[in-house]
Amino acid sequence: MSKPAPRTLEVIRSCQLSPHMRRVTLGGEGIASFPADQESAYIKLIFPRPNAARPLMRTYTVRHQREREIDVDFVIHEAAGPASAWARTAQKGDQILVGGPGPKNIIDTGADWFLMVGDMTALPAISVNMALLPQDARGYVVIEVLDERDIPTLAPRENLEVHWLIKPHADSSSDALLNYVASLTWLPGKVSAWVACEFSSMRQLRKYLKQTRQLGKSQLYISSYWKIGNDEDQHKVEKRQDSEQLEMANEYLPQQQATPPSSPATSKGNPTPQPSKIP
Repeated sequence: MSKPAPRTLEVIRSCQLSPHMRRVTLGGEGIASFPADQESAYIKLIFPRPNAARPLMRTYTVRHQREREIDVDFVIHEAAGPASAWARTAQKGDQILVGGPGPKNIIDTGADWFLMVGDMTALPAISVNMALLPQDARGYVVIEVLDERDIPTLAPRENLEVHWLIKPHADSSSDALLNYVASLTWLPGKVSAWVACEFSSMRQLRKYLKQTRQLGKSQLYISSYWKIGNDEDQHKVEKRQDSEQLEMANEYLPQQQATPPSSPATSKGNPTPQPSKIP
């Protein structure tokens, strides 16, 4: 199936959601060909480069979609990349070339309970997935943010615990997400897990969920959205190499049939769970 042709979209408005998250609303004439029902799908923002064979492309998530409008949320860092730098200064009437949308990765809403894990880059997709869950959904959502003021309001569920980890600085050696997830009490029944975060954290969580918790493909979506020290092009190469190595390991290593261990209760040494605030 051929990819949809890129379309030129126009900035309708922009606003600062929190110290490190900015929203840009796109529309204009080009949005007429954008398909409906694409919240959580990915798009490619395309930045032409003079005298370069290929333009720069950066991947983002459709957070909201309304008639003739989509919202795209950008994590804003001091060391801004081309997309976040563009978002910082985007004004009404500015235009940008947008590819996609690509496929959505939606959590299995028919599971007995749910586990969603991510950092701020995954907040748009996690927010969409949470809104799709049934009202009686139970489980955990664990999200790493840069600042307490970056905590948004998410769709409330009485039996879905939302835990916020404050991590002001990126650190590839950090195992904060892994340790926190491993400290949660593992619930009975079939789980559906959705995980998206930095590359090193993703690999730690993948090992834990696949090997320790014995989750199969049908129960787990897991992806790295970025890698510390890499731009998106470099990260894409790392992801491909990691995927190839994983396939080789799965081919040659025997499958272990182990009973997943029960989890300890959250220890006092872990970050304090904080209630979700406002959407």
